[in-house]
Amino acid sequence: MFGKIKGLLDNAAQTEEQTSYGSDHWGVRCLLKFTSQAEVNSTDGNSKLLVPVESKSAPGALGDVSQLRECLMERNVFPSGEDINGREAALNLLKEVILEDGGSGQIRGKPVFVVVPVGSYGLGVWTSSSDIDCLCIGPISPKTFFTLAAQRLRKAAARGVRVLRRVKAHSGTMLELEVQGIRMDLQYCPSTFIAETWPYATHLPPADPVFSLSTQILAKLKPARDLYYLRRTVPDFAAFKVAYQFIKCWAKQRGIYAAKFGYLGGIHIAILLSRVCKLLISGGGQTVVSIPTIITTFFDHYARFDWATRMVFDPFFHNKRLRYMRTAREPMVILGFHGPSLNVALTASLPSVRTISEELKRASVLLSSPSDEMTWSRFLGGDGGNDFAESGSQSSGAEFLKSYKTYVRIDAQFWGVSLAKGSGFVGWLESRCVMLLVDLNRRLPNIHARIWPARFVDRNTTEEANDYQGSYLIGLDRSEGPTEQAVAKDEVKVMMGTLRTVLEKFEGQIRGDEKYFDSKFCWMSASLAKQTEVSNLRLDSREWGKYTIGDDESEDEEDEDEAEPLEDTLDSDMETTSKRKKKPVPDTLPNRPAYAGKFRSSADVISRLRWDPEMDSSDYVVGYEDRFLGIMERALDQWKAEQTDEEFIPQHRIEYFKRKSDGVIVWDRKQRKDEVFGSGVSSLPQQDSS
Repeated sequence: MFGKIKGLLDNAAQTEEQTSYGSDHWGVRCLLKFTSQAEVNSTDGNSKLLVPVESKSAPGALGDVSQLRECLMERNVFPSGEDINGREAALNLLKEVILEDGGSGQIRGKPVFVVVPVGSYGLGVWTSSSDIDCLCIGPISPKTFFTLAAQRLRKAAARGVRVLRRVKAHSGTMLELEVQGIRMDLQYCPSTFIAETWPYATHLPPADPVFSLSTQILAKLKPARDLYYLRRTVPDFAAFKVAYQFIKCWAKQRGIYAAKFGYLGGIHIAILLSRVCKLLISGGGQTVVSIPTIITTFFDHYARFDWATRMVFDPFFHNKRLRYMRTAREPMVILGFHGPSLNVALTASLPSVRTISEELKRASVLLSSPSDEMTWSRFLGGDGGNDFAESGSQSSGAEFLKSYKTYVRIDAQFWGVSLAKGSGFVGWLESRCVMLLVDLNRRLPNIHARIWPARFVDRNTTEEANDYQGSYLIGLDRSEGPTEQAVAKDEVKVMMGTLRTVLEKFEGQIRGDEKYFDSKFCWMSASLAKQTEVSNLRLDSREWGKYTIGDDESEDEEDEDEAEPLEDTLDSDMETTSKRKKKPVPDTLPNRPAYAGKFRSSADVISRLRWDPEMDSSDYVVGYEDRFLGIMERALDQWKAEQTDEEFIPQHRIEYFKRKSDGVIVWDRKQRKDEVFGSGVSSLPQQDSS
């Protein structure tokens, strides 16, 4: 061991019939061996699944890196020094406000919090128009954190900090902020060990016992873990960032950069590009690959990629036998790095995958042209110095309006409401558009539907309007078979009838959801439109929330300035505080008996009923208020506490707990009765509580 043969003490020692051991004075010898990609594939069992990458050089003038950089600089892709300093100052201010110490948050006697930038800013591929995504990791519950964070953020309003709205999704709560004019999204992950040892967790293998955490916590940690892995393993990270910016700019220009519509997103491009960079270095025997070669190889490789049968994965991370089982509902599989969900393209649909594939093939053909007239600016579309009258997204949007004879037009409108309600309605409507594409493809497989991932408005729309109306367009085209002119009239009638049926069903689904749709402040419709009927539209360059009427925060939020202290924020009835305060105060207030201690929350009661060995959880039911049906009951054992669960119900809706065996209510919110812990009015003498 350690460079010595076991049993050999020295040259003169007699070691026969003796056992010897290594000495702590001996040195340590390490052997470093470089393994080619072919050798890796022959041993990891993934060689049949891996699609090799073949290097392809950029032809003609496209091989000039300086022209590529000039092209990106013309489009203001690279942030200026002022942008860099501004974001650094805004991020430091956010950390100072959240941590309340201006440092790392690691002060003796205080909980440890860390604020980690993720997304494009964390990866270093952001632009001047990018938001900053932040993840805070700490030891307290999410509800307590957001209550505390909202208090601190509002106190910092004089320093340029605004809370725009609170977003509650299936993945958890998120705060949308504006810090010194820069938009930020703040999420939270509860994990004491991760926070106290950060960034130690980013260097641990995925199967380390440290990550034996709940699915929701792992989902929150995934962006940070993936980001650190990319930064640590991508060769020539500077070249990667330039290539990433160019591909992202191309995807935006071609209308396929919007993950919520089933297209590409930032993480998609990062995984696809990092895989190409790694395989070019390991498979080609090169130490440095030029940026134009990386880009042309990227488009050539994925233009020929069989998305229906092949999966994109990093063979250096998934170096063991890949056990991912693809389902029929996954037309595109791009495997990320860390769990719990590996496929980052779950929102992709068959129509969106076809659109992406067609655009990749188009790009590959353009970059393969031997003509010297092809430049990087011409490839992206509109270089200002030639015959291109329009440039950027407006020219692409105008091209889309002329590409189809028939469109599905989804009109959305809202008026006189807060930013939270308006944005919530619009965001939810956009997320449902993917389901419309899936339904169209299922009912009409011969029709290809392509949605443009942006809103269109009338050319005469002004920014001063108090209400807002926009449209989403889906272009319809025959994907195979005879042309439209050769189709029989009866078939056209059947096709149009099916289209109208699908659209009516979509309208019913949107208007029937009372959580997001309220005819008092919003409206939507879906109809078929000819090309001439959409010719007066243009892409909307405004941000909806900036021009809506109302408050800049959710009306459902509690009054944080008068919230309870930190130790009391777990009381689940806090979320109804603001609603109670907005009601007129009656002339005479009911007498409320004084009692010792605070009234224990419903979360405490659930915990004790489930875990106290002297109590039978199956003998209790939870009484809660349904927004539509009134008071309902559910068995305690069936109560879901995970926010990601489809049957999750917020605990502030719990009204009482009842014992099934004798029908006695053991905890009642309105009466402040608690026979589980003896708090509230139950702590008073028996004659006073009756």
